[in-house]
Amino acid sequence: MSFKRVLNVVETHDGEPMRVVTGGIGHIPGNSVYEMEEYLRTQDDSLRKFLLREPRGYPPLCCNVLVPPKHPDAAAGFIIMEQTEYPMMSGGNTISVATVLLETGIIPMKEGLNEFNLEAPAGLIGIKAICEDGKVTQVTFKNVPAFAVYTDTEITVPHIGHGVEKVKVDVAWGGMFYVMADVNQFPWIALEPDQGREITRVSSLILKAAQDQLPVENPDYPGVGITISQLFGKIDHPDADVKNAVTVASGAVDFDNPSTWIGALDRCPCGTGTCARMAAMYAKGQLKIGETFRHMGLLGVVYKGQLLEEVDFYGHKAVIPAITGESWIYGYGNLVLDPTDPFTEGYTIGDIWG
Repeated sequence: MSFKRVLNVVETHDGEPMRVVTGGIGHIPGNSVYEMEEYLRTQDDSLRKFLLREPRGYPPLCCNVLVPPKHPDAAAGFIIMEQTEYPMMSGGNTISVATVLLETGIIPMKEGLNEFNLEAPAGLIGIKAICEDGKVTQVTFKNVPAFAVYTDTEITVPHIGHGVEKVKVDVAWGGMFYVMADVNQFPWIALEPDQGREITRVSSLILKAAQDQLPVENPDYPGVGITISQLFGKIDHPDADVKNAVTVASGAVDFDNPSTWIGALDRCPCGTGTCARMAAMYAKGQLKIGETFRHMGLLGVVYKGQLLEEVDFYGHKAVIPAITGESWIYGYGNLVLDPTDPFTEGYTIGDIWG
């Protein structure tokens, strides 16, 4: 039988499921990975939908497409895909991509330290991977500049309930724009997996309010706004300083439609979310250059972060973060499209999708 499309994939997770496409894509136009990403976003979004929507995908799933690098210093390129957007950068996905490249032999692995660069849409990302007995046990990536846009800024958020109408938030870029709120403003919420529905409800409302009330701009990526919300809180734990819950949208939030007050919780601590949190803390004097920051996700997975230096980014006092984590391969396979399948781009239904 012949198929209209056959893609080779490696399934990974670090809590969050992160698919890596290693073959079957074909040529994507562009003189940089950013231009290749923009081509898909503006000219052919069918691949992203095919990979992430049902029956091949589900709301928490992320995806990465390996592409030839355009930067002369990069060993490989990758385009990041999520349920509503093409992120410029994603930390957890970077860790998974580096793991797949090494453990499948696309980049030759050596025992101990492996150093190379990856080209993301955001640019060159430095990788330091530790390998032991053929397994990637640790990946550290050096991110693009992260910066805070708003700190401790009060916004009006309707429909939260419990007498809460105003919420203080930080907004920062860590490779995507995050709106972040201290969970202590919502005493009925604990950052635990069994409270996922309430976490996503409140987080979605905060996201929509921030989008409406807090304009943002990254000059390198015109039109990219606030797309992700994060609740966080300090914890008393020997392995972590702060716990978070990042809600990734699966559709647009509408204040008049409660069925849209939903999203998929990031199952990992979120790499760019950790960078954004660190940038906001730095702006508020809560984190210093060189100081270690340990960020725990809902499943207890911890990312370790460090601010390497302060830089200027179009007038913003920005920082260069590095994040360390680990990812695990759990499957290999092919995704195919039967020529008689009417759902060539997959589908979503409102029971679990926004």
